Amino acid sequence: MRLFKDEQTNRRFSRMQWRMLFATMVGYTLFYFMRKNFSFAMPGLQQDCGISKSMLGNFLFWGGIVYGISKFVNGIVGDRVNPKRMLCLGLLACALVNVAFGFAPQIAAMMGNGEPGTGNGAALVWTFGLLLVLNQFFQGTGFPPCAKLIAFWIPPKELATKMSVWNTSHSVGGGLVAKICGVIMGLGAIGAANQGVGMWRWCFWAMAILGFLGLVLMLFWLPGTPKEEGLPDLPGTELRVESGELGVECGGNSTMKMVFLNPVIWMLGFINFTINAVRALVADWGPTMLQEAKGLDPSETGTVIMLFEFAGIAGMLFAGWATDRFFGGRAPRLCVFLMVLTAVLLAGFWVLPAGLAGAAALCISGFCLYGPQALTGVTATNFATKRFAGTAIGFVSLFSYVGVSVAGKVCGNLAQSSGGWRLPVMVMIAVAAVGAVLFACLWPARANVYGEN
Repeated sequence: MRLFKDEQTNRRFSRMQWRMLFATMVGYTLFYFMRKNFSFAMPGLQQDCGISKSMLGNFLFWGGIVYGISKFVNGIVGDRVNPKRMLCLGLLACALVNVAFGFAPQIAAMMGNGEPGTGNGAALVWTFGLLLVLNQFFQGTGFPPCAKLIAFWIPPKELATKMSVWNTSHSVGGGLVAKICGVIMGLGAIGAANQGVGMWRWCFWAMAILGFLGLVLMLFWLPGTPKEEGLPDLPGTELRVESGELGVECGGNSTMKMVFLNPVIWMLGFINFTINAVRALVADWGPTMLQEAKGLDPSETGTVIMLFEFAGIAGMLFAGWATDRFFGGRAPRLCVFLMVLTAVLLAGFWVLPAGLAGAAALCISGFCLYGPQALTGVTATNFATKRFAGTAIGFVSLFSYVGVSVAGKVCGNLAQSSGGWRLPVMVMIAVAAVGAVLFACLWPARANVYGEN
């Protein structure tokens, strides 16, 4: 797409645009490595450290709440600070916390828990909980600078397609960490009762090593905004002055009007609650659920979760392309159908026997679920404009990770109290159906607030 009359400027802008896109994808994938590894360490934490499912559910609940708040706060900060510096500092902090995770028993022993690794002492529980909360806070510095850079480099007519390409970093990170940590946990003592004992530490240390390496890469490769790179601003992103559908005032440029009083942004928040609640069932509890309910070993579990995430990559790419190609940028219309299919496929996963058919249903549900997840960010950016993209996505993400937190706690408690995973799965099927209804409420919305569509 030609953006500027000057050919040299156009070529340089295009080259830097793709460099920004792939650099931020790599950067955010590294954040994902150092966040989702906790889920794969959880079976080892139960066996080696004596931490119960209910307590792990509490960890996920409070960690998710802190992450959502952090993304919201850092979204506001991210609209006002240097994005490259923010992302690099966040990567460094997360890598350091992941190193500390591996030494949690030793840290707990210094706090008075006795010998390292002796079990479920209060100090050990508090150590893991505090480190998780600290990690989740620093994780909130990853997405806002990426969202800011995307909004400044990608024109609105290409945003659904290219932001969906960027969003594959979620699934690339989730899929690779699933396989890597699944293999790491499988290297423990052989036997169903002892599998993975002692190896949970390397789920954290291995990802921290990758985080340090990625930090060096970001320092040299990640560009700033077009202005910081000596290029003109992105054309075609001027605000229109009239009121839009659904009562959205588009002419003002205040954060209050464009984000906090914007009904589309609020609806996207509620939608993101449902999407991420469903995703938490697989992303956070999937390794434990597949081993206990379907009888898979840690390596097989890692493979299934990896395929779920990689199917999500295809789903995001398809959803972005289809939104721009067939729906004129109106992402919620496509998402209605995808959320309905997600609910149907989750039901199929549960009723089908363990094996290829059930795993296939779960993986295809990832294809359907990750499209809406990517497109909520696209819609938020288009309705808040590039100036407030970080704040809007941070606000929407606050709902997202309340959903993750609630689902993490509810699924853990339901699995513990009911003695199985049937009830948690049924609840998440219902939540996916609610998400489809909420997307349907946005059917009349225009594609963006920059100009007539």
